[in-house]
Amino acid sequence: MSEFAGDARRLLELVGGRENIVSFTHCATRMRFVLADEKKADVKGIEALESVKGSFTQGGQFQVIIGNKVSVFFDEFSAVSHMEGVDKQEVKNAAKGNMNLLQRAVANLAEIFAPLIPAIIVGGLILGFRNIIGDIKLLEGGTKSVTEVYQFWNGVYSFLWLIGEAIFTFLPVGVTWSVCRKMNADQMLGIVLGITLVSPQLMPASDFVAAKAAGEAVKMWDFGWFHINMVGYQSQVIPAILVGIVFSLIYRFLKKRIPDAVSMILVPFCSLVPAVLLAHTVIGPFGRMLGDGLAGIIMAGFSSSLCWLFSGIYGLLYPLLVITGLHHSMLPIDLQTVATMGGIYTFPVVALSNIAQATAVAAFVFVNRKDAKIREIGIPSFISGYLGVTEPAMFGVNLKYLYPFIGAMLASGIMGVISRLFGVIANSVGVGGIPAFLSMRGDKILVYLVCILLDMVLAFGITVILSKTKLKNYGTR
Repeated sequence: MSEFAGDARRLLELVGGRENIVSFTHCATRMRFVLADEKKADVKGIEALESVKGSFTQGGQFQVIIGNKVSVFFDEFSAVSHMEGVDKQEVKNAAKGNMNLLQRAVANLAEIFAPLIPAIIVGGLILGFRNIIGDIKLLEGGTKSVTEVYQFWNGVYSFLWLIGEAIFTFLPVGVTWSVCRKMNADQMLGIVLGITLVSPQLMPASDFVAAKAAGEAVKMWDFGWFHINMVGYQSQVIPAILVGIVFSLIYRFLKKRIPDAVSMILVPFCSLVPAVLLAHTVIGPFGRMLGDGLAGIIMAGFSSSLCWLFSGIYGLLYPLLVITGLHHSMLPIDLQTVATMGGIYTFPVVALSNIAQATAVAAFVFVNRKDAKIREIGIPSFISGYLGVTEPAMFGVNLKYLYPFIGAMLASGIMGVISRLFGVIANSVGVGGIPAFLSMRGDKILVYLVCILLDMVLAFGITVILSKTKLKNYGTR
């Protein structure tokens, strides 16, 4: 008998049996269920199983944390239940029946950006590394950077921008592709659509603004009785989302109505050309205005006389955004802020919040170091948290026992204040754990490393203190 056969059979009973399971799948560490009635799931019984590290509900899915051997558990569960798992997309689609309108909108947004996150993280790390070797005066008594002294590293600095430019400048191509993928429109046409937003034929928005301010002529398409400015949307996220949605709607509308005999010719042409025209006349300018407005609001808060308070509140409440899934809605705004303002104040706070969650688990393990099961659950959770994956830490431990979660919230709130007082700003979004220091601006990297250490000390200390209060009795063991 497999090591998980007994627990798999018991889990089937505890989630309400086969008749209560709409669909199920697994990810890197969790079993994901869509249940007909979540109230039938015996959460306490499930979390008492030896192979279960915790459970939570998010995005309409009941998720059971198993760990790195989840694929083995999944196979055993499929065998004992005589049911076949489905792919993640099918589970997500089924889960939307359990969501309200806002939750569905956030879930759809998350699915658009999920395929882009690895590239965005790589881009953030590249920008950070370029900062270290090119912008920080590390050599010759603090007067020269590494690239100024060594030709090899100067070459590396230049070469890496090939990747960085592909990720950030041409990000709209990935966005329109992902929107089309999500909305079942032609993905290749989505790529072409994205390229029309960032084509070398188009003036970057910054050059356009500068040219107009100087009274210089700007590039345009002249149609005689009207013209369209040839302005690009390099690095712009929100215009790309809106353009991708409009194109997909036109494509799907035509696909249903044009006869199959001419569909291959007419549908691509009659959907792409109008979408590109709308992109450069209505949707793009509106999207840029909307994106710049949202970015401006965020930056205004972080740049105001009460910026330290704004940052502290953001740090305090960010874990609540994660619980509800609303943190996904912040990513396009963050990316838009980077494109518009050239930097971002939110990501340093987000990374400190993630580190605080991981450290709170470490403190919890320290407090309960004699409990073998807590060590088994906690140690992998805080290690993955330090590397930017906080779900096992947050849902598997901190929320379950409550006081570590409060300790992490308080620490990240305090560090939100401190990081803003230090003026910490990131070049872009990156890895949301300890490696986040690579995403900071060059002159703030050392300061941010100090913030990380202070964050860990605060989260650990506050959590240990809270473990000696009545709060330790409010968790669910």
